[in-house]
Amino acid sequence: MLSFLLVACGGDSEEGTDTEEGTDETEGTTEEETDAEETGEGEAAADIAPATWRFVTEEVTGQVQYEYAAEFAKRMSEKTDGAITIEPYEYGGLGSTEDQVELLQQGGVEMAVMSPGFTGGMVKEGQIFALHFLFPSSLEATQEVLTNSEALNTDLRAKYEEFDISPLAFWTEGGTQWTGSEPLTKPEDFEGFKMRTQSSPLILESYEAYGAEPTALDWSELYTALDNGTVQGQDNPIFFIGDASFHEVQDHMTISNHNNYVAMTTVNTTWYEGLDDNVKALIDETVVEMQDWVFEEQDKQNSEYLEIIKNDTENPTEVVELTEEQRDAFKELAMPVRDYYRDEVSTVDGAILDKLEEEIAAATE
Repeated sequence: MLSFLLVACGGDSEEGTDTEEGTDETEGTTEEETDAEETGEGEAAADIAPATWRFVTEEVTGQVQYEYAAEFAKRMSEKTDGAITIEPYEYGGLGSTEDQVELLQQGGVEMAVMSPGFTGGMVKEGQIFALHFLFPSSLEATQEVLTNSEALNTDLRAKYEEFDISPLAFWTEGGTQWTGSEPLTKPEDFEGFKMRTQSSPLILESYEAYGAEPTALDWSELYTALDNGTVQGQDNPIFFIGDASFHEVQDHMTISNHNNYVAMTTVNTTWYEGLDDNVKALIDETVVEMQDWVFEEQDKQNSEYLEIIKNDTENPTEVVELTEEQRDAFKELAMPVRDYYRDEVSTVDGAILDKLEEEIAAATE
């Protein structure tokens, strides 16, 4: 019996999970327990009261946001010796994107991955991410800006905190690409084109600059809307286009990289500020660690789904990549939208945009 108990305890320790056997006191201790005591990790975990947090995302199992939440949960569980349990929710588990924002504001959930495009009506400065051709063409440089930008991580964060939402990090899910029922390679192709967008007013303005007819639509309705022609096109990162099967009902995909799909790791401000300092420090530490992890994850998924779309012979999709000259034609029309942001959207006369542009310039020198 003693041998059996020792083997069982050793197995639980290796797996890193808490079971009834693993929490029973025994005369001996495992190597892992001794190491934890020497480093103070065991004591730190003992100081953390058990808690369960809810972490909502805008995507489903397998997609970048959900996998981010799942990995975040895994790391926090390991760091707290199982005291902190985080339950990731895929899109739809707790309502629409707008429902999720409201839940986070009201403290109905503790954490969320959200894209600023769904909060543009509330936090006007957050519409900055709707500006086309703002970020560097290099995804690595873009992720560096998102990670280190004072304009975003200090100034814009303060704007969100007025609504009890704290963005702890900004990160890219990849460049956004156009799909359409018709080819989209020049501004004239957008004349009268019914383009699906998020609800941010500035996103609508960005597509109106090309002559398109933008239509705000939740992504859960998008496949059907593309299939029946309610809208003719949309933009998203490649992995999302592929995993949501939008390419099945679209004949063309344009590698435009006209924008980045930026996501935010957010928490309810009141809840976060009420946490013990040691717990808050573990969250902050994990947020920093996840920046490199999520960049690699989005790169892997976007690369894999590009090949899937190209090789889907049952649903052939013409894939073209814009030349620099073609991109410049769109960029020329997109630039005046920045003035619109400063004059009509920003509540600080474009100060956050001005600082961000300086940071982008420094990052790309």
